[in-house]
Amino acid sequence: MTGLEDLLRPGLIGVFCGLNPGLRAAATGFHFEGNGNRFWQTMHLAGFTDHRLSPSEGHRLLDYGYGLTTVVSRPTASAAELSTHEYTGSAASLVARLEQFRPAYIAFLGKAAYTSLSHQRTIDWGPQAARLGPSRVWVLPNPSGRNLGFSLLELVEAYRAFRHATEDTQHADQPFR
Repeated sequence: MTGLEDLLRPGLIGVFCGLNPGLRAAATGFHFEGNGNRFWQTMHLAGFTDHRLSPSEGHRLLDYGYGLTTVVSRPTASAAELSTHEYTGSAASLVARLEQFRPAYIAFLGKAAYTSLSHQRTIDWGPQAARLGPSRVWVLPNPSGRNLGFSLLELVEAYRAFRHATEDTQHADQPFR
C-alpha cells in the first residue's frame, strides 16, 4: 500500500496538509476517506466549497483554489504510529513541493507534524510567525473522527478563520477569486 497522490498545482491559495494517509484513504486513493472523518463536511460548512464534496470528488478542491498533501506518505491505521523522525525526515520533500507549486498558505491539520518540523515544543493554533518555504503557515485541528478534542462546530470555526485569512490572497490564474 502506498501513499496518496498530492492534489497540487501552481497558484493555489492554500494547501491542506494532513499528517499521513489513513489505510482506507491509501487503499481507495481518496484523501480523507474513512468513517468518521469530518474534513469534507468541515470544508463545506466553513465556506470553502459550495457543497459537500465526497472523497472521490476531492480533486475538485483545486477548482476552489486549494490543494491537498500529506507530510508523511506512509499509510497507517493511526497517526500515533508515526515518529518524530518520520516527520522531520519528510520535511525536505514537503518544502520541495511547496517551492515547486508555491501556495500562499500551508495549513497543517494537527500540531504534531508542524511541531516536529519547526522544532518547537509547543505551538498555538492558527497563524504561525515562520514560513515554510514560500508559504505562510497555519495550524488547524485535525478533522479525524478520532480527534475528540474538537466538536464539528469548533472545527468549522477554526477552518472558517483560515478561510477568512486567505480571502485577500490574489492569484491571477484563479477566476473564482
